[in-house]
Amino acid sequence: MNKLQEPDAAAPTAAIKKFGGMLGRAVDAVEVFVLSAGTGALALLLMVNVIARTFFRSIYYAEELSEVLITIVTFVGVSYAARKARHIRMGAILEALPVKLEKVMVMLISGISAVVMFVLAYHSYNYLIFVKTMEQTTPSLRIPYWIFLIIVPIGFFMAGFQYVRTVIKNFTEKEVWLSPEQQSEYEEEAVMMARETMEEIEEEEIKS
Repeated sequence: MNKLQEPDAAAPTAAIKKFGGMLGRAVDAVEVFVLSAGTGALALLLMVNVIARTFFRSIYYAEELSEVLITIVTFVGVSYAARKARHIRMGAILEALPVKLEKVMVMLISGISAVVMFVLAYHSYNYLIFVKTMEQTTPSLRIPYWIFLIIVPIGFFMAGFQYVRTVIKNFTEKEVWLSPEQQSEYEEEAVMMARETMEEIEEEEIKS
């Protein structure tokens, strides 16, 4: 009976992992596209504006559009950095700790970071609503200013979501994960060393 029940017990976990993997790939594709397109558009806009200013006159809306692109790249980058473990951290201290304590510290830091990101998302959303009620518009394009701020609460919320995924990842996996997609460097190094050791042992057995 136990053997028959094992697949049923493992099925929800496998389904959750599969869904998480699909969601992660979808988020990755969107973030990479936005970051690439935003950075490319910003560089192109600045170059075109320099040429226009040199030979003709500056593009009147270049400053506003640059501000929008920088805001988008910044706050999408917050989520991307949290998902790829590219944020600032005390890696040397964490890797010097025992594996169990390192896992606990990563989960604690990720949990606190998630709370901070969600709080910032809440306050930035309130600020967005306040700006919308003020009906402010940009000086050049006359576009409602609140539209440019939509990405701020979204970026903070997505970063908090990635930190929550990090906590869940460390709960469900034996290894230490610094983010949903980035394993601890110490763990990766240990795996590589163990793999090399096994290969050396196999080579010696073949030779003998």
